[in-house]
Amino acid sequence: MKLLKRLYEKRYNKPAPYYFDYSPFTIVMKPIRKWLTNSLAANCPFNCIRIAIYRLCGFSIGKGTFIGMRCYLDDMCYDLMKIGRNCTISYGVFFSCHGRNQGHVPIEVGDGAYIGMRASIISKTREGKGVRIGSNAVIGACTLVNKDIPDGATAVGIPCRIIEREQENG
Repeated sequence: MKLLKRLYEKRYNKPAPYYFDYSPFTIVMKPIRKWLTNSLAANCPFNCIRIAIYRLCGFSIGKGTFIGMRCYLDDMCYDLMKIGRNCTISYGVFFSCHGRNQGHVPIEVGDGAYIGMRASIISKTREGKGVRIGSNAVIGACTLVNKDIPDGATAVGIPCRIIEREQENG
């Protein structure tokens, strides 16, 4: 790959794209991981098997978590996603840890969070850090989450806005 990288840089007089730094093992594993997560796991009707496939691919998913069918977990950044315990992620939720001309930044979902169907969690923030959805937070259906959501808050809309916070006892 180093030879290809040098040839690219010499021919085009600009730095080679990031994927020229991948090892041969990574190059082979990327399409396999993509197929496992986006074809097999996303269409599997059994949650326990779906979670097992995601974990096999390297995602950090806590015990008791439900992930609905047809969800997209960013297979390029499996190591940057952390989903807590006892979370419910509904049908068709989209997680993206990267985009064009941006770095790869983390997404964290706290314990007991609920994410409604067709929500999109986009991790790029102005500060360049990832997005954190707090413990016991509720994300409405079709919501675009592009900022941190505090513990116990309810967020809806495009882009999301917090409409309610859990009242603290005491």
